[in-house]
Amino acid sequence: MALKKQFAVIGLGRFGGSICKELYKMGHQVLAIDNRDHKVNEFAAFATHAVIADSTDEKALKSLGIRNFEYVIVAIGDNIQTSILTTLLLKEMNVPNVWVKAQSDYHHKVLEKIGADRIIHPEHDMGIRIAQHLHSEKIVDYIELSEEYSIVELLATTKIHNKSLVDLNIRAKYGCTILAIKRAERINVSPLPNEIIQQGDMLVVIGHKNDLERFEEEGM
Repeated sequence: MALKKQFAVIGLGRFGGSICKELYKMGHQVLAIDNRDHKVNEFAAFATHAVIADSTDEKALKSLGIRNFEYVIVAIGDNIQTSILTTLLLKEMNVPNVWVKAQSDYHHKVLEKIGADRIIHPEHDMGIRIAQHLHSEKIVDYIELSEEYSIVELLATTKIHNKSLVDLNIRAKYGCTILAIKRAERINVSPLPNEIIQQGDMLVVIGHKNDLERFEEEGM
């Protein structure tokens, strides 16, 4: 079983609230923080502790023992200034992992400069995944790793039904690698070369974006 961790989530809007609920459901210790009492009351049942606090108040953060948390997620909504000041305080207090929701490219650049460990664009990232799914019915999910490389989930078609990975020779032909094959509830990680693909299988594939697109158009 995965080791249980300690998380603090600052900002209990839709994004922060979802993270809080999911982490707590997984069995982790979660401190939920917001400056609105109705939000704190709403999430009291979905966190180890839920408190009303001003995250730009250094004394308030210290009193909560925020420095003892391995991860702090700054999920503050529209107030960019509060998000930046909170992140700055957390990094000055040597919190090891500060993940921050960014509202814009400007916000992202500032967060980078003050040392945010990971910057998240939930709307942007979800928009890309939805656009990729709309682009092709074969693409079930899409994760952008960098400007050049991605991981996609592709639905196997009749074109590759009953063919083995050796027969398809995907890496040599397209420069892509099949990381896993999902069939119903079964997931085959690092499938062997003689693995037979069936129509409806989900192929988890990593590669350069151009190679993935070529494989999706020509090989599937």
